[in-house]
Amino acid sequence: MKVGVLAPIGSPIATPEYLATLGTATEERGFASLWAPEHVVLFDDYASKYPYSEDGRLPAAPSEAGPLEPFTLLSFLAAHTKTVRLGTGVCLVPQRNPVYTAKEVAAVDWLSQGRIDFGVGVGWLAEEFAAVGVPFERRGARARAYIEVMRRLWCDQVSEYHGEFYELPPCRQNPKPIQQPHPPIHFGGESDAALKRAADIGQGWYGFNLEPEPAAERLRRLDALLAERGRKRASLSISISPPWRVAVTADVLRRFRDLGIDQLIAVVLGFDRDHLLTGLDALASAAGAAR
Repeated sequence: MKVGVLAPIGSPIATPEYLATLGTATEERGFASLWAPEHVVLFDDYASKYPYSEDGRLPAAPSEAGPLEPFTLLSFLAAHTKTVRLGTGVCLVPQRNPVYTAKEVAAVDWLSQGRIDFGVGVGWLAEEFAAVGVPFERRGARARAYIEVMRRLWCDQVSEYHGEFYELPPCRQNPKPIQQPHPPIHFGGESDAALKRAADIGQGWYGFNLEPEPAAERLRRLDALLAERGRKRASLSISISPPWRVAVTADVLRRFRDLGIDQLIAVVLGFDRDHLLTGLDALASAAGAAR
């Protein structure tokens, strides 16, 4: 089982110096991947329910805090790494223009020499969709359509798409991604609908905020959905992040490894350079002890 890292990568923490340290230190310690979340705007007041907390609220953060745009961030990290994979965890596909998103994914793949993992989700914050002028309703169907638009832009010399959610006239988009036929698509989310998207068209599934027991239940459901489609779990890369309040010890790593997952993505809460390095060292020590 590989170990990846999800660290604080927003303002005011994520300075260029902090991010350069994150990239080089992650690679030096042998971790497999770095992941970047996405929110283009956040709100002081909102009615939507955050799915990963009991009270339905995002964890408290300073009013000036916010994640960096993920593809800009991953491009920066690509310049400070050579082997670690770079993932979106997750990109909010249905609220974005798919042609621009395809371009950004391909550009990071090109600049990193084929190291991007395209983690995608459908979003939970209705107010954010409203801010970018996209309907919140039917966002799952919209995401599927947008992913097909992107696949055609990545794979076809002349790309074209006609559907309910998008019209793409015959056009060319280059450069193509280095990874063929395209960068792997990892569907995030723990609902049955998210698992169905992974089983239908995914190359990976990314479960977030899961402890081993609920993760095992979701994996059993995923196995059943894959079997209905003539697929096996081995056809997907399975990544899981435990809750950020759970210390990732050697025992925790073994429990997830026993589930047969491919990668554990640990949240490393380092709010300055020294605390970041301490957190990465602790995770590396736990990973070594778990082997």
